[in-house]
Amino acid sequence: MKNPIVAPSVLSADFSNFASALIEIEAAGAEWVHLDVMDGHFVPNLTFGPKLVEDLRHQSSAVFDVHLMVEGPENLIEAFAKAGADAITFHVEAVVHSHRLLGAIHGLGKKAGISIVPSTPVSYIEELLPVADLVLVMTVNPGFGGQELIPQCLEKIRTLVRLREKQGLHFLISVDGGVNESTAAMVREAGADVLITGSSFFKAQDKARLVGHLKGI
Repeated sequence: MKNPIVAPSVLSADFSNFASALIEIEAAGAEWVHLDVMDGHFVPNLTFGPKLVEDLRHQSSAVFDVHLMVEGPENLIEAFAKAGADAITFHVEAVVHSHRLLGAIHGLGKKAGISIVPSTPVSYIEELLPVADLVLVMTVNPGFGGQELIPQCLEKIRTLVRLREKQGLHFLISVDGGVNESTAAMVREAGADVLITGSSFFKAQDKARLVGHLKGI
């Protein structure tokens, strides 16, 4: 099993100093920057819009992984694509025509991802797997950082691994919620390719050591 990608979420960074957060992420050896966009409707929190992504894009060469936790994500994908997102993930629970939206993201030249909350089964997105580049499994109820991982969600990762192998697909499996030093091993063993970490990263005294631990090296 190869070492997973680590994607710190700037949701847990100091909002007055995002530039320093980018420096810390890259210095620690993490490959992706995860950007949680929340609208106060789909989830009970507000974060930021495409302007922040655009401003940060000039300061980093890391992969920008934008996670749209919003209602009507189809209305925002073009703005975030132009702002500099490399991958755009939306929630299947927020969209009727998910297949069309995945195609629209691809049409903008970006990687397209779908996400499911803890109460949504993998079977709900099975028809979409052949056209997805990324599947994001939420292992907490989205909205706020610092929550504990819901262990039952790990079975979704295993199910996705089996479906990927059975169908000969190549999407990445990303996991978001409660990923830290104590849970990383079980998330890796379940088969995750991308580990999103928030509060545990920005609270860590030795961020490079933490990234290595999350990767299992």
